[in-house]
Amino acid sequence: MSRRPAGARPDGGPRRPSGTHVLTVTYAGGEERRGPVTMGQANMIRCMLRDEPAHINIHDVWPVPEGTRTDAVVEALRALVVRHEALRTTFPHAPGSAPHEQAVASRGTFTVTVLDHGELSGDPVAYADSLARRAREERFRLDRDFPLRLSLVTRAGTPVCVAMAASHALTDAGALAVLKEEWLCLLAGEELAPPTSLTPLGLAEEEATPAGLRRSEASLRHWERIIRTGPQAMFAEPGAEGTEVRVPLLTLRSRRAARALAGAAERTGALPSTVLLTAWCAIVAHRTGQDACVIAAPTSNRYHPRLARAVNTLSQDALLSLDVRVPSFDVLLKKAWGAALNAYRHSRFDALGLWEVIGRTTFERGSRFARDVVFNDVSTLPATSASRTADGPPEGRDPYGPELELTWGPEQVLPTRVLVFVHATDPLLHLALWADPALFGREEAEGLLTGLVRLLEAAAARDVPLASLTGVTGVRPVERGPHWLRVDGSWTSPPLVAATLSRALDGLPVHVTADAPAGSAPAGSEPPGSEPPGSEPTASTLTAYIAAGDTPLTPAQAHTALMDALPGRPGVLAPSRYVIVRHPPAEADRGDAWLHRKILREGTGRQRPM
Repeated sequence: MSRRPAGARPDGGPRRPSGTHVLTVTYAGGEERRGPVTMGQANMIRCMLRDEPAHINIHDVWPVPEGTRTDAVVEALRALVVRHEALRTTFPHAPGSAPHEQAVASRGTFTVTVLDHGELSGDPVAYADSLARRAREERFRLDRDFPLRLSLVTRAGTPVCVAMAASHALTDAGALAVLKEEWLCLLAGEELAPPTSLTPLGLAEEEATPAGLRRSEASLRHWERIIRTGPQAMFAEPGAEGTEVRVPLLTLRSRRAARALAGAAERTGALPSTVLLTAWCAIVAHRTGQDACVIAAPTSNRYHPRLARAVNTLSQDALLSLDVRVPSFDVLLKKAWGAALNAYRHSRFDALGLWEVIGRTTFERGSRFARDVVFNDVSTLPATSASRTADGPPEGRDPYGPELELTWGPEQVLPTRVLVFVHATDPLLHLALWADPALFGREEAEGLLTGLVRLLEAAAARDVPLASLTGVTGVRPVERGPHWLRVDGSWTSPPLVAATLSRALDGLPVHVTADAPAGSAPAGSEPPGSEPPGSEPTASTLTAYIAAGDTPLTPAQAHTALMDALPGRPGVLAPSRYVIVRHPPAEADRGDAWLHRKILREGTGRQRPM
């Protein structure tokens, strides 16, 4: 296994352009139109207004074929703008409000920044990629900005690469792949057939039909079921804190893993993408000690012929819940196929409606929905820069790729604990992993990826018992400690719940008890280590006792205060019952003595206070 050090630059160091100028390109063509935004656009616009631009904008790099002139590059870009309505679209709206309408222009301008270099050593694509990443850091003005921020890298006047940042409100990875393919065809002198995919306005019209509205409602019901019954967070464990974390990039490139993936797919008769998804779910659920793996799988929703080549943002999360309580990998693989199809089928929804569902469901359950595991497979989009291994390796690299190489890269702030991008599966398995360093030191993060490779190799040879995953992968389940219990399908710590609720109530004394499932001993009544082998401490409900003194506290106020404190605390689950007493027991008489205090008020607290 080979490694490159963190921060190593494959291009040999920074470059300064010898000359920079900006080309203003005019375009005219197409029809001027207005209409409502699509569901996917509304979803991305919400994220763009809320998140840092570097987190939500996307980017791409298009290597320019040899012998191409600058004017040909520009003319091909102009043709794409005229061809695709999304590239001529803005979102008019009043300041301080979210757009609900899109407007398509029939004429306008865009700019291309030309960065000319006397020479370009190393890998020009890596250099262009760094330019595109920097361009992502500037926010797009939805009401007026062209959706592509374009730079043309040239060597002594000869085009080498186009680097771009793109507005996610109008493009996704699939859209950029279509644009790149068509741009290359135009540069080759080919004539493009008229587009047949739905335009953004055409898609918005279809979504507003009765069938489109029924599909959205079904998706919301799918999400609500998982949010109401699944684990509130996969990484509910010591050390998991905060809603955004600074995470370093770890990249895996491996021929060995690609061979194993192909072998496992051949042995089981499953698609390689499903085998990889199943293996990742198995290893994540094993590491987190969860009965189900709940992950967000962004999907481009391009399964319909009229959407397959749409230049639009179609990407919305598919929420996958995979029950891992099965004996072996092959059994899990069969379940994963159906679970993935079900998730993808329910990945077109009204984003505002979804957040209403999430808010209502989590308040009633007393949980916080955490999108803390994201698995994004873009390997079927070979035209994207993310999968540029298909364009050939950088100069000096093995043309066939490494057997197993792990490379550390720059840090990025992310609102998730573990994010994986699958860039390619053949001839290399090329993954990018961002794992919360508070949960995974560098050795543990590398072990997660090498463990995935080992699991694929084992699955290529035989059906793997899931009980053997520690030995097969080298990945060990997290150790939570004696005060952690599984309540309502979620891991939680009653002392942590008590401490969080106390802080939310300005330091009022709080005691939280765990009520055992019917027919069992009280949760936590047995000393740690006395449970039968393979069993886990569980409880049916939590009850919070709050000594409010003369404060006129109600259960509803207590619950609301705790819910406001839940973000960034995945190990805290709200009690099912709040009991308000006047004074706490004496210091030497805590524990069960709370249960015998005079009750002032009690209730679930699920009614929002007026």
